[in-house]
Amino acid sequence: MSPLTITSRDAATGPVLEITGDLDYESAPDLRKSLDSLTLTSGQLLVLDLAGLEFCDSSGITTLLAARNLATELGGDMALAAVPANTARILSIIGLDRVFTIHPDASTATTPRSAAG
Repeated sequence: MSPLTITSRDAATGPVLEITGDLDYESAPDLRKSLDSLTLTSGQLLVLDLAGLEFCDSSGITTLLAARNLATELGGDMALAAVPANTARILSIIGLDRVFTIHPDASTATTPRSAAG
């Protein structure tokens, strides 16, 4: 078991939370606390960078959904970046790959889209 570490940073598109370690029943409340203290304004994108995620159980998946719901309530959007293969497989099996916007990495997720595109 790897302890959960959450690092917050700002990008041009909005806040980025880098999630490292295990996102499970015991650590999911830590992510929820980070989300509750997050400043997200209308039109911004919340990116959860999962490059360092080692394990994610159903509590973790539920917390990812809660993050998406929070972003929507605040008038923003949410995306996942660098989703590990095992977590991507679970998201696909349960159909959440069609609910979440998924980017190959945080850099791609936080690149502002052009007004013309």
